[in-house]
Amino acid sequence: MKKKILVIGGTGFLGSHVCNEAIKKKYKVISVSTKKTEFKSIKDVKYITCDITNLNAINKKLNFDVDFVVNFGGYVDHTNKNKTYKSHFLGCKNLVNFYGKRKIKKFIQIGSSLEYGKIRSPHKEKIAIQKISSLKSIYAKSKLLSTEYCLKAFNENLFPVTILRPYLVYGPGQKINRLIPFIISKSIKNNEFACSSGTQLRNFLFVGDFVKAIFKTLTKKKANGEIINIGSNKNLRVKKVILMIKDYLNSGKPMFGKIKLRKDESFEYYPSIEKAKNLINWKPTVKFEKGLSITIKYFKEQSDKKNLKKN
Repeated sequence: MKKKILVIGGTGFLGSHVCNEAIKKKYKVISVSTKKTEFKSIKDVKYITCDITNLNAINKKLNFDVDFVVNFGGYVDHTNKNKTYKSHFLGCKNLVNFYGKRKIKKFIQIGSSLEYGKIRSPHKEKIAIQKISSLKSIYAKSKLLSTEYCLKAFNENLFPVTILRPYLVYGPGQKINRLIPFIISKSIKNNEFACSSGTQLRNFLFVGDFVKAIFKTLTKKKANGEIINIGSNKNLRVKKVILMIKDYLNSGKPMFGKIKLRKDESFEYYPSIEKAKNLINWKPTVKFEKGLSITIKYFKEQSDKKNLKKN
């Protein structure tokens, strides 16, 4: 009998990649989201629309057994503080309460590196959880509240949850409003675009490596009740990334320094990934140059298709 995996937020960038991989691995896949898929529907994936902030809707629409749950759920426009809080925290809380009464093998909560706040890099999971009040954004606060709620469910009821904290995931299918797709899009058109000085040191992770980490975690009981950082082996200056994209496409006109760095912005933000290596036997395998090449080719193909339609 096929194992069932429920992907909350399965129509988004990360969720759709997980659904694709789960189909390849012969899982029975159910995607849950508040709207229909933004991408082409994946064959053999069952799509359900359900608002996870509504417990009645969960009880009605998700009243069936599954083996695994991966929670990417959350409102993407973080300027809407109410929806951000409800979707990222209340939604998680509802799911934990609902699946806490059912026999599931694993619940993976997708956390955020922003939960570390102003802690100095490299971030290590053993660092004491920060105070909610110390975090700046409602998104970070909501994610940290979710982490605390998940750990409480594990400590009190042995709820089989693992919290994964990814860093800057990139790859094919990501929205243009994210850093790497934005730079690629502008460079393909050979546009001028404003950017910061690019002196920030960041950790970029290819989506394929992140998906592998998720499936490694599904089968590791010893990861229950744990927070695990998921990042790459290599940290890069933002300016270098922009110039790599510009050089690869031989186009694009970055205007460095046009955007001021925020006063509260961390210049260095990256993880320790030793726990992931030791606990779930995972490490990144896709070098940044390779992942970037795959991503640029994807967006170039999408741009060419749009141009063909116009002509």
